[in-house]
Amino acid sequence: MMLSEFCLFFQITMPKKSKAKTAKRGSSGDEQLPPKQSKVEHVETQSPLCFDSPVRLFESLIQPMGTEQFFSEYWEKKPLHLQRSDPDTASYYQSLFQLSDLPSLCSEDLEYCRDVNVVRCINGKKKVLKKQGRVKSGALNKSFVQSKATIQFHQPQRFKDELWRIQEKLECFFGGLVGSNVYITPQESQGLPPHYDDVEVFILQLEGQKRWLLYTPTVPLAAEYSLESEDRMGSPTHDIMLKAGDLLYFPRGTIHQASTPAGVDHSTHLTLSTYQRMSWGDLLLDIFPSLLSDRSKTEVSLREGMPRGLLLGHGESPDTGRTLAAVLRSLADDLDNGTKEVRSTHMKRDFIMNRLPPHGQPEQLEPSGNIPALEDMVCLRFKDHLVMTVEPSQEKTDEATVQLVFVLHSLKNQRQNHMMGEGCDEEEEEHLSRGLQFPLSHLQALRQLQQAQQLAVAQLQLPTPEAKLSLVLALWSESLLVVL
Repeated sequence: MMLSEFCLFFQITMPKKSKAKTAKRGSSGDEQLPPKQSKVEHVETQSPLCFDSPVRLFESLIQPMGTEQFFSEYWEKKPLHLQRSDPDTASYYQSLFQLSDLPSLCSEDLEYCRDVNVVRCINGKKKVLKKQGRVKSGALNKSFVQSKATIQFHQPQRFKDELWRIQEKLECFFGGLVGSNVYITPQESQGLPPHYDDVEVFILQLEGQKRWLLYTPTVPLAAEYSLESEDRMGSPTHDIMLKAGDLLYFPRGTIHQASTPAGVDHSTHLTLSTYQRMSWGDLLLDIFPSLLSDRSKTEVSLREGMPRGLLLGHGESPDTGRTLAAVLRSLADDLDNGTKEVRSTHMKRDFIMNRLPPHGQPEQLEPSGNIPALEDMVCLRFKDHLVMTVEPSQEKTDEATVQLVFVLHSLKNQRQNHMMGEGCDEEEEEHLSRGLQFPLSHLQALRQLQQAQQLAVAQLQLPTPEAKLSLVLALWSESLLVVL
């Protein structure tokens, strides 16, 4: 669509003043798109992606590159540009999001900063043209056409079903959150100055062309976003022209800048991002508190008081460092010989409570099939949307702390809040954070269900038939288990 056609399209689809209310984002009819939203959905295009499993989806996303080669040669190491000459792939990519989608999406109560940024790189600095207020088609059009600004659309998977479908599967594949942003840039313009990100980046070119300059990281595998000055960047290592249907990958920390060249009406690309705060260091920060807490219960030396005045800087000595080092060596030995289990809690909770719900499932998912009985064969549903943690009971009592198994899932997560930093209400958050709770004695039976394709209820490793039935009924009631 040319800019002149885009302007005409904006005029045609501009909402007329009337008393009719537009559908609110996040209403109970999220899956029943409002009349205007129907214009966003285009003629169904044959997908080059395979959704049979998370692994098959990723394989099809990076084809013809093999998954094993990608992770051994490129992942966290260097950029990869995959050129696609297949018109069907380009057509499918365009159907994910395009310039002509914007007018209809403006009926979704979008707000600047939260949902849309309007930016332009001027003299190496980012200028934000609109900082607050409701997004209106006319103003967005003016910024795009007259000011040559880039339109950045945050987390479009909240509105576009096919992106929900893709990102939900990718979250299962990576075992971490997958966010997205769409960038629409007019010709001879650049939206953002050179910078690097704290995420692994997959760029899908949806419309037009975009020139990418990539530079050697000054902070390899960076743990935070940052602008980078030209005097530190050096010369680009890659000068890539992305065309519709192409894919570009680069690791976190890779310095980059992108612009739409002259002669190209506009560029639309989708950024898929993942592996934010998913490093070994992040995992150590998560598991160490529980490891130290467990060790303190069995090792009296860890319950002895530290030197007087240490916090004031009076008690520091080489012995302090040696004492702490001995504790860490002991913990390392336990992990190395397998006597201590690695139990991530906060990272698991953060992922499962914030990820996308299963694609295509209603918000109020009901239990499926017959109520399980002792003689039935059963299996877990939505395994990729379920995690187990072993944590202290959240009940505050005067008694000794009891360890429980928590089964957490994302079936009731709100799609419209995904990656937006917006939680659910207090009652829902309380339910999600507590999850299903079982005695520690149920851990082995839960692992049986998690590892088996199917299992007889009677075979669960629990002492009584009542305990076995209680476990499967709890899971079935939460829509996590089905009778075969």
